[in-house]
Amino acid sequence: MSVVVGVHGTGRNVGALREGLIPFAERHNLIVVTPLFPAGIDDPDDVHNYKAIDAHGIRFDLVLLEILEQVRVRWNAQVDKVMLCGHSGGGQFAHRFLYLHPDRLAAVAVSAPGRVTLLDNSLTWPEGTGDSQQRFGITVEPEAVARVPVLLVIGSEDDGRADLAATGYPGRSRPEQLDRLAESLTGHGTVTRKVEVPGVGHSAAGTQPPIVDFFAGLLADA
Repeated sequence: MSVVVGVHGTGRNVGALREGLIPFAERHNLIVVTPLFPAGIDDPDDVHNYKAIDAHGIRFDLVLLEILEQVRVRWNAQVDKVMLCGHSGGGQFAHRFLYLHPDRLAAVAVSAPGRVTLLDNSLTWPEGTGDSQQRFGITVEPEAVARVPVLLVIGSEDDGRADLAATGYPGRSRPEQLDRLAESLTGHGTVTRKVEVPGVGHSAAGTQPPIVDFFAGLLADA
């Protein structure tokens, strides 16, 4: 069985995320994996640690890969290439995981990230990829990233400027961040599709239907 991975946002509502993916998984005979990343590791108020992949000595990309290995062993699942999606903070994790491990992904859906990493070696992580070798032991290869289909999705009512300012990141709105990511990916050859969901705000459930349709279309083509 193949695997679809859903990564939670800051609120860590993995129950709703998992339940939302189950009908899709049942139709296509997939296993749903929704990791729950810990909060408050060193700072009780830290809920953001996993988004930039590494924090407090923990490599959250490697944590996910270990989870997938456990899924492979326990359920004889096909985890060499998985479908990955994430909303908000999960969207931040998803596109950064894509940069570091494109060979492990069949497709990626990124929903409404508040901050993005660009394929730009003049910037250091998490703004760019210039120090990925020193930081992760991995050199980000845009040509490998470009082999993975990417969906970018956001609600039409999801500006997010006030939310981001409240968390210490004033300036760009979520649509602007998504546009920056789209420009960076397409500029390096990645085939991206962008969907704006009418009438939807910053909602994981509201942006999930186009993600499911995106993955279902890829499965049908395969």
